[in-house]
Amino acid sequence: MTAGEPGAVQDGSSKGGLRAALGGLTTRGRSFLAAGVAAAVCAYVLGQGDLLRVGLLLAVLPLVCVVVLYRTRYRVTGTRRLSPSRVPAGAEARVHLRMDNVSRLPTGLLMLQDRVPYVLGPRPRFVLDRVEAGGRREVSYRVRSDLRGRYPLGPLQLRLNDPFGMCELTRSFSAYDTLVVVPRTVPLPPLRLAGEASGYGDGRQRSLALAGEDDIIPRGYRHGDDLRRVHWRSTARYGELMVRREEQPQRARCTVLLDTRQVAYAGAGPDSAFEWAVSGAASALVHMLERGFAVRLLTDDGNAVPGEGSDGFAGSTQKSADSAGLMLDTLAVVGHSDGGGLSRAHDVLRGSNEGLLIAFFGDLDEEQTSVAARMRQRAGAGVAFVLDSARWTGDSSPAGQAAAGRAEERLRQLREAGWTAVPVPPGAELPALWQLAGQLRADAESAGNGGPTGFPGGWS
Repeated sequence: MTAGEPGAVQDGSSKGGLRAALGGLTTRGRSFLAAGVAAAVCAYVLGQGDLLRVGLLLAVLPLVCVVVLYRTRYRVTGTRRLSPSRVPAGAEARVHLRMDNVSRLPTGLLMLQDRVPYVLGPRPRFVLDRVEAGGRREVSYRVRSDLRGRYPLGPLQLRLNDPFGMCELTRSFSAYDTLVVVPRTVPLPPLRLAGEASGYGDGRQRSLALAGEDDIIPRGYRHGDDLRRVHWRSTARYGELMVRREEQPQRARCTVLLDTRQVAYAGAGPDSAFEWAVSGAASALVHMLERGFAVRLLTDDGNAVPGEGSDGFAGSTQKSADSAGLMLDTLAVVGHSDGGGLSRAHDVLRGSNEGLLIAFFGDLDEEQTSVAARMRQRAGAGVAFVLDSARWTGDSSPAGQAAAGRAEERLRQLREAGWTAVPVPPGAELPALWQLAGQLRADAESAGNGGPTGFPGGWS
């Protein structure tokens, strides 16, 4: 038998030959072999010829099944297809398996088994009846995980049995696929966008690159250009037809900052504060991409996704779906960092032209609160969702109450630095907090405390 995926073939010789086939004896086969040997020994001791013949028959039968099964050569190919290959936590994906018999001989009874991690559910097994020459069989199963991550599926295995159930041989396919379980995302309410550049969102304001018409930088005429854009002064200067450059609207930027410091979170599991922060960051970046922003994902250790191009933002040169997929794949496997500070993330923020900064913070001590306050100076607007581990773990001890008091002080310091800081209680829904943050910013601006941004309305 030959089992393999297209371009990957394995046969019995790769498994150690006939000795490995003998290791495939089932409990029934081993029992027959042991009974036959025992009967032959007793027949020799007692001098019983009939018993010797019975013993030889019992011992030879499983050996004959091993040889016949080992020398049986089927050429079987298999393919696996995931639908879809990326799912949010808690959602199901379907795995489609297809087996093709590409040999000229029909197969016997086959057992098909796929290897899956235990978090995706029980290992699927299928029994395939006789597959005719050139025939095909298709089966499928479902997988589901409440934990985000990247999970390998495979390799696929085939088990071949003889008609008497004496021997069972396993052949493995060589390839496997990967299921990506991304964090859950929730739709967020659309609020008025702040700091959007021309051409996007609600604040569509046109601006030229330079102040006056005489300062416009022209370019050479191209076939199809509107003749009304010809810049005659430059044409006379350069001796060739020159046209004015079109206005290039800039896409508003948004940085989603995720605090992954291990010291900033307590607890574990799908309902922990860290998993809430990861899910919140995923929902925010998807929402901002849908709103037309150029978005990047930034972690406390200074790693930015996607990080390509001169500005490191995604959305302006890539499709939003591809950009979101890249960042969600990163969030699917993000874990706690060993770093204890936010200084690396602060260094990545280059200046006040970073646009909107949305941060998901864990516990902040006095030093990290100071670093976060300086981050706000490098963004056009900032909103921070702050998770207090003492509240999330339900710590009602005096130490927990003292930690809660310090968390309130940190919120006050962030607000004084210009952040729209929102505390996140256990089990809170992000859409409600999102709406609350927008209302807080609108109230602050109406009171004249909107900070140096000068953006009208809400922040998102």
